[in-house]
Amino acid sequence: MTDHTASTILVVDDEPQILRALTANLRARGYETTAADTGAAALQVAGSTHPDLVILDLGLPDIDGVEVIVGLRVWTDVPILVLSVRQGENDKVEALDASADDYVTKPFAIDELLARVRACLRRATPADETPVVETPAFSIDLAARRIVLADGTPASLTPIEWAIVEFLARNPGRLVSQRQLLETVWGPGYESETHYLRVHIAHVRHAQDLEGGDLQHRIVRPDQTAVLADFARAEPRSRPVRSAAVKREPEQRHVQRGQLAGVRQSHESRQLRKPRRVKRVGWP
Repeated sequence: MTDHTASTILVVDDEPQILRALTANLRARGYETTAADTGAAALQVAGSTHPDLVILDLGLPDIDGVEVIVGLRVWTDVPILVLSVRQGENDKVEALDASADDYVTKPFAIDELLARVRACLRRATPADETPVVETPAFSIDLAARRIVLADGTPASLTPIEWAIVEFLARNPGRLVSQRQLLETVWGPGYESETHYLRVHIAHVRHAQDLEGGDLQHRIVRPDQTAVLADFARAEPRSRPVRSAAVKREPEQRHVQRGQLAGVRQSHESRQLRKPRRVKRVGWP
């Protein structure tokens, strides 16, 4: 029986035997498959092929499977079915809390796994997702976790600064409160540390050299700042040209000259009112 013939499944496992067995069984049932044996390769393949489902092993040689889940959730809601030898309750809770959709332990029965694959695909909602946000001034590659400016220069960001950009890129056109950003990036207990946010957003602006064209501060209330993330229309702003001399109106120059003349006259009058010291000379 053929199920979901149009569905593409990414299988991620570092054991060649399991990788071959899974891809062979899925293809026999009409699924398209892609494969990866490391976490980094999984993120790259997912970004380029946009699979309908990811079957993911947690014990990968380079990146832990939970980190791969987090990396995928930055830009996609693709169903993730964990297939792992880890049977501890804490391992399952950690993966599910990271937004995995299902968890199957090894060894597994192929019929049960296929049934869970079908269930995940039925619950999935198709969405037009892309890991790259393109603007005239820069591009954000959420899968590769990097920003490239229009001239091809990569922007250098710290992990905190990247987390800010990442969160805003996932909420285009929305007003994000400072509380949301602080809780998401720094964690609970940092809601009142607004100076952290101002400093790091200033660094992000400097790194992208957009003078506020990407991240715009908006004062919503005296006690709350919101950030508008509108990457789709971000434009590099030209720097204002400052003239060497600022022209003033004639009346303004006359007023300033009169004020200066008054200051000089006042100073001279004070000097005249001061008693002069007379030097006494003794007679021989």
